Amino acid sequence: MLISHSSLLLFITGAAILLVIPGPAVTYVVSRSIGHGRAAGLVSVLGIVTGTLCHVVAAALGISALLASSVVAFQFIKYLGAAYLIYLGIKTLRRKDEQLVEADTGETKPIRLYGQGLLVNLLNPKTALFFLAFLPQFVDPARGHMTLQILQLGTLFALMGWCSDSVYAVIAGTVAERIRSSLRLRRAQRNISGGGLIALGLASAFSGSQSK
Repeated sequence: MLISHSSLLLFITGAAILLVIPGPAVTYVVSRSIGHGRAAGLVSVLGIVTGTLCHVVAAALGISALLASSVVAFQFIKYLGAAYLIYLGIKTLRRKDEQLVEADTGETKPIRLYGQGLLVNLLNPKTALFFLAFLPQFVDPARGHMTLQILQLGTLFALMGWCSDSVYAVIAGTVAERIRSSLRLRRAQRNISGGGLIALGLASAFSGSQSK
């Protein structure tokens, strides 16, 4: 480990504070857990974490800096990600009653849920900019291998995020499982899950613009 103990302690403290505050990733995971259960939520978390690791690598290699320097690229990815979330929300709302009681539909296949979580995170340019701004604050040039230090810190953040998001997935999924015997309540689940995804997409689309 190249990171000094003092920097590592500060990083873990800062990361924990950030992760305790529910963000877009938590909203997405909770929506999937409510709509499809604990397992679906946990698989979605894996997709989110994989996307996080991709952003970390991009930050370490300087790719995120290119994104930060281009307003057009930033806006394009931002709106593409928002549109994808809205698409998932509409798709959820359009699920028929008979699909609500099926144990396994194409929508709930693990590989699809994983891919959706990965894509949602990859299409969030603010995540890329977050790592670009946050991780270097805890890097010590005197210890050398700055790229490796960023990768170490980013991986640690991803692991911490995996733990915290999984807790949200389990809690939301457990609550949802308890009301699955009622079709009326399952319709409510569908509406909450779909509405949450659409709201998240709209919030992403209309959030503050990146500026040079």
